[in-house]
Amino acid sequence: MASFMPEVETAFARDIRVIEDQPILMPDGCRLSARIWMPKDAEENPVPVILEHLPYRKRDGTIVRDSLTHPWMAGQGYACLRVDMRGNGDSDGLMEDEYTPQELQDACDVIAWATAQPWCSGTAGMMGISWGGFNSLQVAALRPPALKAIITLCSTVDRFADDIHFKGGCLLGENFGWAANMLSYSSRPPDPLIVGDRWRAMWRERLEAMPFLAREWISRQTRDAYWKHGSVCEDFDAIEAAVLSIGGWHDGYRNTISHLVENLDAPVKGIVGPWIHKYPHYAGPEPRIGFLQEARRWWDRWLKGIDNGAESLPAYRAWLMDSIAPARWVDERPGRWIAEAEWPSPAVIETSFDLGDGTLGQGPMTGPAPVESPADCGSQAGEYFPFAYGPELPDEQGPDDAKSVCFDGDTLAEPLDIVGAPRLVLRAVSDKPMAQFVVRLCDLRPDGTSALITLGVLNLTHRTSSETPELLTPGESFEATVILDQIAYRIPAGHRLRVAVSTAYWPFLWPAPERATVTLDSGRLALPCRTPLAGADECSFEKPVGAAPWRHDVLRPSASTRVTETDSATGVVTTAIFNDAGENRDLEHGLISGSTTRERWSIHPDDPLSACAHIRWEQTGGRDGWRTATVAEMEMRCDRDWFFVTGRLEASENGETVFARDWDERIARRFV
Repeated sequence: MASFMPEVETAFARDIRVIEDQPILMPDGCRLSARIWMPKDAEENPVPVILEHLPYRKRDGTIVRDSLTHPWMAGQGYACLRVDMRGNGDSDGLMEDEYTPQELQDACDVIAWATAQPWCSGTAGMMGISWGGFNSLQVAALRPPALKAIITLCSTVDRFADDIHFKGGCLLGENFGWAANMLSYSSRPPDPLIVGDRWRAMWRERLEAMPFLAREWISRQTRDAYWKHGSVCEDFDAIEAAVLSIGGWHDGYRNTISHLVENLDAPVKGIVGPWIHKYPHYAGPEPRIGFLQEARRWWDRWLKGIDNGAESLPAYRAWLMDSIAPARWVDERPGRWIAEAEWPSPAVIETSFDLGDGTLGQGPMTGPAPVESPADCGSQAGEYFPFAYGPELPDEQGPDDAKSVCFDGDTLAEPLDIVGAPRLVLRAVSDKPMAQFVVRLCDLRPDGTSALITLGVLNLTHRTSSETPELLTPGESFEATVILDQIAYRIPAGHRLRVAVSTAYWPFLWPAPERATVTLDSGRLALPCRTPLAGADECSFEKPVGAAPWRHDVLRPSASTRVTETDSATGVVTTAIFNDAGENRDLEHGLISGSTTRERWSIHPDDPLSACAHIRWEQTGGRDGWRTATVAEMEMRCDRDWFFVTGRLEASENGETVFARDWDERIARRFV
């Protein structure tokens, strides 16, 4: 596997200093812990501040990317604050949920504190990937006076429609997965070298107050006020700060960039590469970009007022991916960078293709097409947001195509560039009051493989509204539109397009309570086709660079496997996933950190109610002679009317259990 570390730079325009633990007192008395990188002469020559506000532990959780990123930016004349959210890492307080009003107010208060310091020039930016990308947008919508610009990566504008919880009104498997993840992440103790002798009391308080987020997230099955909070699409005009939005085609958050560039009145630019859920100066697959140089240009323009042309950059830059043989992982994704001066682009024109009798674009259907997929359809899907440089991308789609109804186009005489969000408009009849509809757009390659281009899913009870879903009337015709995820993909001449539709997609989606047959009467694919501009639309980026990487000893290397097997006796299909993040020792402060994850997703093809998910996370930490561990284990099952979720959290110090708690939840199903 290729190395994705950027080229190291250590000579900067300004020498820097690092404050390992800067206490920041909130108005209610809660002490937040910040790590700060800034120029040594900042008090004589003040600089803007850049905030990253996260629950993921600056001391060991985000240390790899922090080391590459924040020292480099500090050397360009910025004060970079990496703050542990309350209830996490080395900060006081307790965490209740994601993106709470308290979390966002804390970020505003940190900005107010920082911009009042003698080393700050009075302007602030905010940045982050995933959680930090979310709250950067949400804080920008609150308009703290000093916040002039943000950089948001792998984030969303809509917490219900485009996060890890629900998609198209369908319950994502990742909803349960991320709840288990956070139960594990937030269970670790603070570092005694930072917080002192009270570390054990802080740890105990956190463990006893630990939220069981699976209950909160699964129980809210419609787009209510809970999900609207923090969804900046509710009022795009609230954002006045300049926004640079970045994402990756192999990430689950690929739609946000288009949504922001299209809807913000504030200065906004978008970049989408071929990446997984990583910062693009060390992301895979290749090509990576000089993200730090792009960020510096953004900050220089909007925080320092330097006239460097940042506002004149193309509105939307994207990696147009070439077709390649599908694989669970690739080091490189061939293609080229394209640029659009405005978005939506006049160069992208929608072309319609009728679904026919197993055909695409060769005339409408002459008879009905019943779709009834076995419950295990979906085994070839990738992770919702691939994070490891390992087997997490979509695989060859043939096995899922065989469990779907497929509509195939003619062999292409010319290349076809798809740039944007395809959509399928359909008319159909269901024999059950609830059903899912999954649409995959695939590239049928001359080598016989079927490669996933993009997909869309829809809980058909949400066909008109996710706020007020309505059951289907069995036997009654209905219309629906399935919007597929944004993509930039070139299909070469000699290839064919395929639309594959199914009524299941496990374990990507939790199955509907009954195995339904959805009979298509008609369908039309609207495809955003882009006209190439003979090279004039191409763009480029500087090489990826970063500061010196994290200094650590590897105590255990990382590893990752994914296997799907069918039990010959029972017929149950199980996908087993193992991720070992390894274990490492920090060479500066000696803290040890490691984790392993084991997931098991099983289902019988004939019974959607047999679905079962089991996840076990183990976190290890401490130092030589003092070791801690937490084990978070969760399981989810269902029947027609209820979801059943159990959990257990255990914590130990030097092998002795110091805390244990169990959860046993029954959550009513409503239109899911």
